[in-house]
Amino acid sequence: MQNFLSLDRVEPKKRLVGERVKNFDEVYEVFDRVEAKNQSERCVQCGDPYCMTKCPLHNFIPQWLKAIADTNLELAFKLSNESSPFPEIMGRVCPQDVLCEGDCTLNDGHGAITIGSIERYVTEKGFSKGFEIEFRDEKIGKSVGIIGSGPAGLSLATYLLRAGVDVTIYERDSKAGGLLTYGIPGFKLDKDVIQKRVELLEKAGLVVKTDCEVGKDISFEEISKNHDASFIGIGSTKAKKVGIENENSDGVYMAMEFLTTIQKKLFGEKIEKNIDVKDKNVIVVGGGDTAMDCIRTAIREGAKSVTCHYRRDSKNMPGSFKEYRNSVEEGADFEFYSTPKAINVENGKVSGITFAKTELSEADESGRKRVVEIQNSLETIETDIIIMALGFNPEVPKFLAENGVKTNSWGGIEISETGETSSNNVYSGGDATRGADLVVRAAFDGREIAKHILKSFEV
Repeated sequence: MQNFLSLDRVEPKKRLVGERVKNFDEVYEVFDRVEAKNQSERCVQCGDPYCMTKCPLHNFIPQWLKAIADTNLELAFKLSNESSPFPEIMGRVCPQDVLCEGDCTLNDGHGAITIGSIERYVTEKGFSKGFEIEFRDEKIGKSVGIIGSGPAGLSLATYLLRAGVDVTIYERDSKAGGLLTYGIPGFKLDKDVIQKRVELLEKAGLVVKTDCEVGKDISFEEISKNHDASFIGIGSTKAKKVGIENENSDGVYMAMEFLTTIQKKLFGEKIEKNIDVKDKNVIVVGGGDTAMDCIRTAIREGAKSVTCHYRRDSKNMPGSFKEYRNSVEEGADFEFYSTPKAINVENGKVSGITFAKTELSEADESGRKRVVEIQNSLETIETDIIIMALGFNPEVPKFLAENGVKTNSWGGIEISETGETSSNNVYSGGDATRGADLVVRAAFDGREIAKHILKSFEV
């Protein structure tokens, strides 16, 4: 260990740009044994590991890094899968540069440990060696119904199944995974990876009912009747809008609408309406990871040009820097200090969008600099397609109020410290309570709420 002076930080290899933009295959390759071992050996093994503190799951990062450095893959596999419901997914989608790696001691001049890439290696290599996740064979006679199969729901299912609880997931789409399946593009997260994890849970006893929408195909009352407790993990997919002129015009799409439609097309599933960006000029508004996903998806769909407009600069983008870097590599253009003011329409379709230039002023109460529009700075840009990636709020289905589940002013489900809603034995977590947030925080909610549900069962 502590070989950071003789070994530099190495990131996983990426497929060549000219090849990767032709399809939705994953961009990053998996570390091999030597790469994973060498990078693990760089770990300082801090007495007070900041990486664990910054990780929302508080994963045993130094411990499994040491296990890999000592060539003890089985121990690393067990440690990694103990605190995380799906490490091979987290290693792909977590913004490590602003979480665990961002707080790595070696960031100060030596380069952080490539924690996410090693995390991915540990579980994938472990599966290839035949290692298995331990689940309790004996059932305890309790059952939980989970509405939604996104990261919070799958995490909850994982830890309940480990404790011997019977679990049924009700999913309105044709495949399980929620955001992981339909909202995160394949070039970041291969869909087979999610399916394998779902199959692992099904082998442990999970029942997944797809194409089953609560309030339409099954009532919430029936779910409550059939289970000892229920969990609402419906995510946060209602797009935030700017409130500008012609925002609902033909040719303007919300980010999740765009990403979900493209993924369903790739699956060969039925879609409500086709979104075709081939040979068209596309403008994406927003600066987070979802905006980068839209940019890179449009490029792969054959857009003539893709330009991202963001009201701050690259250093103040809310997403992961590596996703911005990948977007630039793949051919996207960026216009910073630019905020939308109006959408122009001709013959019922988008023809352009007007932006105002901005600048940053003093910091607000959160410490982030405020955005100020510059007077007389309007500029209209011609375009064919506009994709708005400005964040999301939870949807509020009717069955919530009908069953005494309270929501707050922006649609988030209100919960107690235990994750229980205003309705007895009904729990919620993830984006449905937080608003749009990181996958890892939804996974954390699922894990912790599992503990509270089990406690209510007096297990």
